Amino acid sequence: MLRSSVKAARRVVVGLVSVLALGAATPSLADPALWKIQDHDSTIYLFGTVHVLRPETQWRSPKLDAALKSSDELVVEVLGATDMAVMQPLIVKYGIDQATPLSKKLAAADWEKTKTYGQEMGMPSAALEAFRPWMAAITLAMAPMLKAGFDPKKGVEQVLTAELKADGKGLGQLETAEQQIRFFADLPAADEVLLLKSTLDEVDEGPAKLDAMVKAWADGDVKALEGQFVTEMRTKYKPLYNTLILGRNTAWADQLKTKLDGKGVSFVAVGAGHLVGPDSVQALLDKRGIKVERVQ
Repeated sequence: MLRSSVKAARRVVVGLVSVLALGAATPSLADPALWKIQDHDSTIYLFGTVHVLRPETQWRSPKLDAALKSSDELVVEVLGATDMAVMQPLIVKYGIDQATPLSKKLAAADWEKTKTYGQEMGMPSAALEAFRPWMAAITLAMAPMLKAGFDPKKGVEQVLTAELKADGKGLGQLETAEQQIRFFADLPAADEVLLLKSTLDEVDEGPAKLDAMVKAWADGDVKALEGQFVTEMRTKYKPLYNTLILGRNTAWADQLKTKLDGKGVSFVAVGAGHLVGPDSVQALLDKRGIKVERVQ
């Protein structure tokens, strides 16, 4: 079934579970990057997204709207990512641990930080105790974004899904909601704790860092996005990078190669961090002999 701060590991958390955001300093003329691949009877547009935006964010452009209008379907990371009827049972299954309290999985200093941030966000320590580390990381990362005015309902996928559905166009996904949750839930225990620690290190800086990240996104500055989103994770958090970026990009490149063998026009919208860096979806498509052209 989606993106989005703190250290790069946390940016991925923010991105995958509706946590990339757009800052207030947005350009009046947006120019986010857009790519396409095509053969004689198929065209696939690739668009990097942010999953949570401020209401005043401007990100549409004539080229983007033309690509959407020409498309037969919209394909996103996962459908139903903001539907609690879909997500809540999965969160309970994979994000809650009633047997071992969170405090027992963390160093004492990290648990104190977790309690402090939780209390500031209106979450008592008793509630946090039931969370697995990855779930606590997502919760602590998201709360400052909402407080700062970011709105999941304004995220790119939310807007485009509603729009193309209203136009009677097809909707598809690259992953299921359960797959996406399990990218975090199936992390080795040490990496799961690392994810929470990285969140604790920079949770206060989240909104400001996302402001800078999304300005780069809206400007179409893929090199800046690579530095902000990919580089640190790739060098400092290699196991997380391999699971959350490289593994998923590889699977998506294979799916897009298969889709290109069909017919029609598809608009594929995935988190912007997946379309930058040496292991981007485009780079992996190129390794499969598929030429990718940047059109915006």
